[in-house]
Amino acid sequence: MNLKELIKDIIANALEELSIAYDKKNIVVEVPKDRNNGDFSSNVAMQLTKVLKSNPRNIAEEIVSVIKNNKEIEKADVAGPGFINIYLNDEYVFSGVEKVLYAADNYGKSNVGERKKINVEFVSANPTGILHLGTARGASYGSNLANIMSFAGFDVTKEYYINDAGNQINNLGISVKERYKGLCGLEENMPEDGYYGAEIIGIARSIKEKYSDSKLNEELDFFKEFAVDYLLNIIKTDLSNFGVTFDVWTSEKAIRAKGRIEECLKILDEKGLIFEKDDAKWLKTTVYGDDKDRVLIKSDGSYTYLVPDIAYHLDKFDRGFDYLVDVFGADHHSYVSRLKASIEALGYDKDKLEVRLLQMVRLLRDGNVVKMSKRTGGNITISELVEEVGKDAARYFFATRSLDGQMDFDINLAVKKSNDNPYFYVGYAHARICSILREAKEKNINISTDIKHINDEDSKALLLKVYEFNDVVISSALKKEPHLITNYVYDLASLFHNYYGKHRILTDDEELSSEYLGLIKTVQITIKNALRLIGVSAPDQM
Repeated sequence: MNLKELIKDIIANALEELSIAYDKKNIVVEVPKDRNNGDFSSNVAMQLTKVLKSNPRNIAEEIVSVIKNNKEIEKADVAGPGFINIYLNDEYVFSGVEKVLYAADNYGKSNVGERKKINVEFVSANPTGILHLGTARGASYGSNLANIMSFAGFDVTKEYYINDAGNQINNLGISVKERYKGLCGLEENMPEDGYYGAEIIGIARSIKEKYSDSKLNEELDFFKEFAVDYLLNIIKTDLSNFGVTFDVWTSEKAIRAKGRIEECLKILDEKGLIFEKDDAKWLKTTVYGDDKDRVLIKSDGSYTYLVPDIAYHLDKFDRGFDYLVDVFGADHHSYVSRLKASIEALGYDKDKLEVRLLQMVRLLRDGNVVKMSKRTGGNITISELVEEVGKDAARYFFATRSLDGQMDFDINLAVKKSNDNPYFYVGYAHARICSILREAKEKNINISTDIKHINDEDSKALLLKVYEFNDVVISSALKKEPHLITNYVYDLASLFHNYYGKHRILTDDEELSSEYLGLIKTVQITIKNALRLIGVSAPDQM
């Protein structure tokens, strides 16, 4: 039940009956903070003041005179300068229990996305090392966004772009080869801009164990490919343990092999957008709103990072996606304008690419910032975080904040088994309901879908909160803000805990108990579905 949409429909129909032309999508319906001001409220009368050149209270009175005749509405009145407060019919509200129970795992699903093809590319860390803490936040966001948009009816593809070509991979191959030489008793000559992590020695050791010293004269490509495969396996394992999977893994090397780089350069050149200066080739991105033109091919003939990225996005559009979402680190802020300009230069709508920038994460323990891993001496890895706080707690905490703000991740709080921990608090609400349902089953008390005897305000408020889930999913998908789901499920859990403290669910009255079970079952379904969207399992017991 999407009650906001119901109210919008009722208001839109009233306006049509009053011969007032107004687009339904512009009608705003909100849930008042104080339920004494109605179950829902709208300022549509004030929005219409300029259009109708009339007093907003008079407009509101006219609208109320029509909408109060709807069977779903108990009453409607006008408040303040022209707010319309709407109170739903109790019988109608409680009738929705059956719909939630019937929908079960599908409760909250919608088709607002109309099966539009969306590509969400996230993580895409270079396969030159192990994934660290900052990447975990982007991985959580991308995975959650894909879950939510799919649930809202979009056709979503989750994609990881593997930067397995270029100078960084050359340096990776050289670094591994030199470490391998050292293990074979030869002198190492590590490059200054090489990779010095413990994992590089681990790769070299694997080559030594598998091939002894037979690869000393092997070409660099062997070491590059071995290293990329080795590190990608670790990356895939760490992401899987974090609950993150991908539909597509796209290789930069494959993009190059398909001739996509030459193809995009040809398109840009034929449009007269490439020019030469200082022995380099430049793209006229200023034509498309960038603050300066960008180098494509350097004076030594090598490509800048922008060139394969342009080719990659051309490839994505050619695969038929209606919309692209890229999740980048905050340090890529200046890169967004040149990428969008490049897309427009290729002839695509730059607004069909949305870049979400990932802000930094600070890890706290005992109030102090944890900067280095005790195990590796480097940055904290995803695998270490999951090992310490668990996948579910980690995913929940990352999902509590908007992506555009810096975040403090408190390890002590994440593992705390008390209501201070929001993950524990929400999980306990679900586990508590599961416990009640198990007890009811032992007593042979069935779950009723037909609510006839419950009509108190607390129960109505709890159900109205359950019904908000539909709108929250849609809003979260369209705004691309998964934290809206997390905020909502915390509020629902809080409302349930308060409700449980005031109402006894299982009583001597079996019929009443059955109805209460139906009511709390809707809460359990909603919490479980909400947590699933943010990659968190709902505990049956705690």
